[in-house]
Amino acid sequence: MPTHTVVNQAPPRVDVDEFAANLPLREAVERHDADWAVADLGAVGRLVGSSGFQADAERANVREPQLRAFDRWGDRIDEVDYDESYHRVIREAVAAGAHTSAWAEPRPGANVARAAAFMLFAQVEPGHACPVSMSHAAVAALAASPELAAEWAPRLLSREYDGRLGANKPSALFGMAMTEKQGGSDVRANTTRALADGDGRWLLTGHKWFCSAPMSDAFLVLAQTAGGLSCFVVPRVLEDGTRNVFLIQRLKDKLGNRSNASSEVEFDGTVGHLLGEEGRGVRTILEMVNRTRLDCVLGTAAGMRQGVAEAAWHVRHRSAFGKRLVDQPAMTAVLADLALESEAATAVALRLARAHDDDAPEADVAFRRLATAVSKYWVCKRGPGHAYEAMECLGGNGYTEVFPLARRYREQPVMAIWEGSGNVIALDVLRALGREPASVEAFDAELAAARGVHAAYDVHHDRLRGAISAADEASARSLVAALAVGLQASLLIRHAPAAVADAFVASRLGPDRGSLYGELPSGLDVTSIAGRA
Repeated sequence: MPTHTVVNQAPPRVDVDEFAANLPLREAVERHDADWAVADLGAVGRLVGSSGFQADAERANVREPQLRAFDRWGDRIDEVDYDESYHRVIREAVAAGAHTSAWAEPRPGANVARAAAFMLFAQVEPGHACPVSMSHAAVAALAASPELAAEWAPRLLSREYDGRLGANKPSALFGMAMTEKQGGSDVRANTTRALADGDGRWLLTGHKWFCSAPMSDAFLVLAQTAGGLSCFVVPRVLEDGTRNVFLIQRLKDKLGNRSNASSEVEFDGTVGHLLGEEGRGVRTILEMVNRTRLDCVLGTAAGMRQGVAEAAWHVRHRSAFGKRLVDQPAMTAVLADLALESEAATAVALRLARAHDDDAPEADVAFRRLATAVSKYWVCKRGPGHAYEAMECLGGNGYTEVFPLARRYREQPVMAIWEGSGNVIALDVLRALGREPASVEAFDAELAAARGVHAAYDVHHDRLRGAISAADEASARSLVAALAVGLQASLLIRHAPAAVADAFVASRLGPDRGSLYGELPSGLDVTSIAGRA
């Protein structure tokens, strides 16, 4: 245009190696015995940071999934059409092993490498991460039935992707259909019924309020039998190639997670296969739930990294009042505070991933039981506020849909809601504190390892020990928050640069802590912290 030239706008943040740029993630990968995966993670980082992948991420969220309940002749087909951009994104994630590589190739650090790959993909396009996560978690549940594991596990471990419905495919993805209208998180209130049909199969009848990724090849489903609530594997296509009864009623119109289809489904004589013991459905899915809860932490941490990366890029390229935004103390403090939150979330996410490896010691198995729930509560709760503050760093640009942070702001709440919302998680923590002393002991040992460096941290740990014994439902949320911040502080004190650890303890545990990002106590090295962003 002859009337103006564009100046003082940040250049596009494209063709970036997102793994190389994420120093806390790189350090955690190497710290937790996954240095053997650095080259592959670098390839993933360059892929997801490319302009083409970013364009696909945006397109998949704009051209949303569409339900086709019937074909042109009126036959029921119950299919969901996705834009090709979505298929390209999830195909790359599966090819990189972001779903089940830790199961396929177990070794020290396998879950760490898988977690890092998952985070890199979810940082740029989070919607596809739902079926990727469910497929990862389903492997744990399938262990309850060797026959079903033999049938499905090899397909889940495949790095091929085929988004079409069909029988005898060499690869597969899993979804889940657990919750119902009347129960939500209280799955024991489910009314879907399953009746044995005499040949080892079960026939399910009922309505599921949330069924995510309905084009998956099979689903884990809870239903009532004569023996109580039980878990079933429900395939979309039966062995003879015919479609199972899987009546998609509608797709949910969600706040975020727009690229991923979530649906309501009706079962009417739908074929299922019993997974685990009849009447033990909740126990069958416990380990699966722990895995998906960890992925909620990973996904939130990935979103925090996206927020920090985009904010840091903008403030380094934008000037106001005579100097760059990043060089202005108020903005430096905000960026540093956002970076602290992101780094703490990344540190706890990768520590938990390492505790899920096959070679993890018994103490880590006990530790992850409590620490996963604690971290799921806190990290996911912190996600939406973090996304908002990062978006504000971009000003008006951040509020527009052509930049990714408006999409991220809508995305972050889902991780706090899925796999147990705040009260459900807090009550689960109370149960673990009361019934699993080994888990409490292992968690306390993790915190004790950081004592003697910061007085404020030691005081916090002492208070926690007293609060655990006095915990009740009314105080559950505040206790879980204190446990979570204590765990993050412990990890940063032991593993992060002193500037990061000092600032985190002072701003989260010290007497001068603020309530909003950027309200950091004086005397901290905010410049070096922001530099790590």
